[in-house]
Amino acid sequence: MKRLILLGASGSIGQQTIDVVLQHPDLFELTAFGVGKNVDSARRILKQFDVKVFSVQEEADALTLAKEYPDKTVLFGDEGLKTLASGSDYDVLVNALVGFAGFAPTLAAIEAGHDVALANKESLVCGGELINRALALHGVSLYPIDSEHSAIFQCLQGNRTRQVRRLIITASGGSFRNLSREELSDVTVEQALAHPNWSMGAKITIDSATMMNKGFEVTEAHWLFHIPYEQIDVLMHPQSIVHSMVEYVDHSVMAQMGTPDMRLPIQYALSWPDRLELNEPALDLAKVGKLEFYEPDTERFPLLALAYEAGKMGGTAGAVMNAANEAANLAFRKKDIPFPAIEEIVIGAVHEVPWHELSTVEDLNAANTAGYDYAMERIRKVN
Repeated sequence: MKRLILLGASGSIGQQTIDVVLQHPDLFELTAFGVGKNVDSARRILKQFDVKVFSVQEEADALTLAKEYPDKTVLFGDEGLKTLASGSDYDVLVNALVGFAGFAPTLAAIEAGHDVALANKESLVCGGELINRALALHGVSLYPIDSEHSAIFQCLQGNRTRQVRRLIITASGGSFRNLSREELSDVTVEQALAHPNWSMGAKITIDSATMMNKGFEVTEAHWLFHIPYEQIDVLMHPQSIVHSMVEYVDHSVMAQMGTPDMRLPIQYALSWPDRLELNEPALDLAKVGKLEFYEPDTERFPLLALAYEAGKMGGTAGAVMNAANEAANLAFRKKDIPFPAIEEIVIGAVHEVPWHELSTVEDLNAANTAGYDYAMERIRKVN
């Protein structure tokens, strides 16, 4: 029985993780969880699982829930998440948080000696150097949940990483993959949130439309698999059936395929090295009919090119890029800026915010603040 803590339990990945746990009650036990402002989701989870401690975002919600559930410990805020991750009574942290807020719990879990199943890209985009240092020091493992990185992880099984020629990360292109740059100026939030293949949270869906999300995945792959950026490629694949590929030195290419459903990579991260039955529709290639691939246009998607640039810069560049993107993404969703302004703000942040070495968590927090402040100033000027 693997004891799990699930952070981001009310989101898309969190809910699908709960589905996996419910399918295998003899293998997985949810011992604690964290949600944001969705307290109704917390109540639903408490009906499904007998947990003793959980966390919410707001103190007022924590006080309300503590009265409703006097037999449980209710934590709140970033410290609540960090407290859960730092505990000893569990085996694997499932980090399904979105944004920079996910970094501290990831690091706390590793420092407490726990494995992490990671869906929080920002942990590695912002602080990959710090996370990998902690993994080596504490001798624990990081298992990828993102479908692309799970695919690569699966394709590497039984092979030697030193014989990898390149990683090939596939990209759907998001909601606006068929639009020109000129057509982007008037797109709406509602259009951006209509992803053609995947059901994801709002922030990640917008990141998919700008392909910032794919750029993050390049950085994530670099830190997860210790592969240089020069050996990581992105390939457009509109059907989202091939989740990623690995090409070896003999030019053999291994691909992992499946339906666009996150339950499979979530389950594999939790069950590795075993594979379990999954009660979801199987892939029917005859019904799919054809699979298409083509090179990405980095002039059309400049944030993909920026992610490579920031990744090679190292230091605080990734944290600055992420912070500016978080602020600009939210501003677009609030209809404060037009869609193309997201790109302009994030590119400006990487090029204009001073670069520093990344040695400590304090360095990381300072870079996050600097990137956010830069973006907010630019957003105010748009308004």
